[in-house]
Amino acid sequence: MKVGKLYPLVCLCALALPAVAGVTVTTPTNGASVGSSVHFVASASSPACSKGVSAVGIYAAPGVLAYVVNGTKLDTYLTLGAGTQYPVVQEWDNCNSSAKVQLTVNVGGSSSGGGKTFSNLQHASGWTGYALLPPNFPICSSCTSTGSLAKWSWTPNITSPSMDGMTTKTTYGGGTTQWGDILWNNHLIGDFSSQGLPDFSKTLAPSLHNFTYDVYFWIGNASDSQALEFDINQFVNGKSYIWGHECRIDGGHEWDTWNNQTQHWVASGIPCNPKSNAWNHLTIQVQRTSSNQLLFKSITLNGYTATLNRYDTPTPTNWYGITVNYQIDSNRYKTPYAVYIDKFTFSAQ
Repeated sequence: MKVGKLYPLVCLCALALPAVAGVTVTTPTNGASVGSSVHFVASASSPACSKGVSAVGIYAAPGVLAYVVNGTKLDTYLTLGAGTQYPVVQEWDNCNSSAKVQLTVNVGGSSSGGGKTFSNLQHASGWTGYALLPPNFPICSSCTSTGSLAKWSWTPNITSPSMDGMTTKTTYGGGTTQWGDILWNNHLIGDFSSQGLPDFSKTLAPSLHNFTYDVYFWIGNASDSQALEFDINQFVNGKSYIWGHECRIDGGHEWDTWNNQTQHWVASGIPCNPKSNAWNHLTIQVQRTSSNQLLFKSITLNGYTATLNRYDTPTPTNWYGITVNYQIDSNRYKTPYAVYIDKFTFSAQ
């Protein structure tokens, strides 16, 4: 048998190379031009470590760990200074190894004189719960969380269902009052600030015009809820700006926004269909315009963005500062239910 030139045998099989840990950043893209409130979305893996990824974090500058979250995924907003910035997204695994990605982002300047971003608000102090009862739904001053009229609870550090071990469980526990609502409120800036920002000089809150409310929520059976409400409130220069957003679930699966002058909800025509037994991601964007009007800009639920662009007019007030609200409403049957919230970020620019 004639034998030709011999070639080395090449095995087209998987080589036993070591798996490499890595970080994938989907937002922002490298080289992107962004506003001062920068949205970071990243995921991490560490195939060589059988114990998996421990945490993912962001270095806003060398040696400055601005944000860290347990687990393999990161989704948050950070405020960066104007100019070219080089943030680093890094993962740490449970085998004492890590990987990182450095980004270059061009941060636009802000005439507001700086902004504030509050991360993991569901895990922060300062939340106060109230019952709101019909027919006019004022705060019930005599109600307690374990009272007979309406029951409620706020429980942080829930691990299941959870995205990062810092989930807060909120419940409407039933009661004798039909259509009872449970409101939680947190004073972030100004009067009664829970975040160390009393703004005594009254210069910070008036400088802020653009607001983003970003939260993940999990609900077992969505139809147990009459509605879920997410509000942004600003009180400056003697005027009250209430950007109220209500997802009417049992009430028609539609988004409503708050009319400040008439104190009524305005139907938007935008559907609201949160998923049951799953995490839902909600992002709301609003603005106090240069002419001091309220602008309801957009609502994004589970990746679908609906543009509102509805303007409204503020009302008088003696309050001062910026607050956020979160509310769950009972249905006609007073069915108890729970909503879990996580990765709650509020950005003010």
